[in-house]
Amino acid sequence: MRKNLTTRSVIIVVTILVCIFGIIGFPTSKTELFDHLKENIRLGLDLKGGSHLVMEVQVQDAVVGDARQSIERLQEELKKQNIGWTSMDVSDAHAVTDADNVVITIKGIQAAQSGDFRNLIGADYSTYVLTTLNSTDYSMKMKPSDLVDLKRETVARTIDTINNRINQLGVAESSVQQYGRSGSDYQILIQLPGVDDPARAKQLIGTTAMLEITGVDKAHDTGFSSREDALAKLGGILPLNEKLLPAKPRAGAQGQEWYLVNKIPVITGREMRNARPGQDDVRKWQTSFTLSPDGGKKFGKYTGDHVNDKLAVILDNQIVSVATINERIEDSGRIMGLGSDEEATDLSRYLRSGSLPAGVKPLEENSVGPSLGADSIHQGIVSGIAGLAAVVFVMLLYYKRSGVNAVLALVLNTVILLAAISYFHAALTLPGIAGVILTIGMAVDSNVLIFERIREELRTGKGVIAAVDAGFGKAWWTIVDTHVTTVVSCAFLFLFGEGPVRGFAVTLTIGLIANIFTAVFVSRTIFDWELSGHRGMETLSI
Repeated sequence: MRKNLTTRSVIIVVTILVCIFGIIGFPTSKTELFDHLKENIRLGLDLKGGSHLVMEVQVQDAVVGDARQSIERLQEELKKQNIGWTSMDVSDAHAVTDADNVVITIKGIQAAQSGDFRNLIGADYSTYVLTTLNSTDYSMKMKPSDLVDLKRETVARTIDTINNRINQLGVAESSVQQYGRSGSDYQILIQLPGVDDPARAKQLIGTTAMLEITGVDKAHDTGFSSREDALAKLGGILPLNEKLLPAKPRAGAQGQEWYLVNKIPVITGREMRNARPGQDDVRKWQTSFTLSPDGGKKFGKYTGDHVNDKLAVILDNQIVSVATINERIEDSGRIMGLGSDEEATDLSRYLRSGSLPAGVKPLEENSVGPSLGADSIHQGIVSGIAGLAAVVFVMLLYYKRSGVNAVLALVLNTVILLAAISYFHAALTLPGIAGVILTIGMAVDSNVLIFERIREELRTGKGVIAAVDAGFGKAWWTIVDTHVTTVVSCAFLFLFGEGPVRGFAVTLTIGLIANIFTAVFVSRTIFDWELSGHRGMETLSI
């Protein structure tokens, strides 16, 4: 008996020490104690303050991007089969109000080769519907079912990419999820607790970072001094499959340069695998990047065929660098001439986290001030302490010395719950505080079940030790039943709820699991320690 008690006591002590370490660590001063507590018990947006953003995913960008990639593949296939054409184009993303209207137009297919052309489209482009415009011209439009799938995938990828970017910013306990307000399926909700510079965070989140590396028009590779200068020299009409873009202003430069570049890029951010900031031999900032195997093959083929031509590195429709191809480049490269460490670091973050599949448009931005969070914390703590004090008073008044047993188990339950929040890197929110308070009620309920069962056994004439054994044994299944049903309810809340509802479910579930340990294992151990020295005890303070 004594050996068994010692083992159980060691388990309880070790549990307490592990929990305390998870909450406060090993502080050496009062200041360090509060620093550790603040670091380990993370607060959610409603307590800490921060930014609340609602953004709309511009799904038409992804549809246009898919169409442009299809054009690129189609051109290669037509060349292989010696099928001629005069032009291919796709609806401009900025001119499209409904993604369903994005259409690929192919002109100049000879009538004698129309059969081979149709067979190629039917075999390799099953997501598109081919429509004949006349004897030589055709249009392609994505099928409705595939269009819906692309939109959903675009929103999901956007959420994943923004999550990656926020994680690289080091924003703790952020939340990015789909937002169904106003019946839209393309809105996302972003919550950033404790963000010191929300403007910069919004810029990093909202930038599409559509990296494109594409060729510069050979006839005008020195650029233009302005958009008006470019249009004047081009006769007011841009060449087919080319676009005019501005270059990022350089430090000390006067005016802004413009370049004529190919619409269809050599590679995009989708082929990126890694990127890191650094400095070149003359200590100028740059971002080095590596490509996927497929991207490396495409890049190597293009650079090998266009040595001494120029390439433009385009980020969000702005040219960040124009470089001359000196030799064949395959799986790695550098974006040079960046202005600062911050610029190089931000660019590497964009590339590592991947390009957003579509642009995002800010719809709503709210800031939760820290004073509101402080009020919430104060009120939550006050209500929790008041409830705990009332419970402790009633337990001690009604169950006398045995009530001390319940109070100790209750305190340990709270410690375990806070430690679990710390170890799981979860955030404590207002719904989480509600879960803690509800857990206190469940813990008291378990102790009441056990104590009342012991009372019933004592009334039947059983001895104290036998009554305690029977009380814990018979109350066990009732406690398990109530806790399991509540955990199942929490599981449904977690599966179908969002944000704060999930936080409430997680907090309550952890508290319930801890309660089984404290109300049964810890409480029973305390009773056994007291009874082990009084085998002849005839009454029990309960």
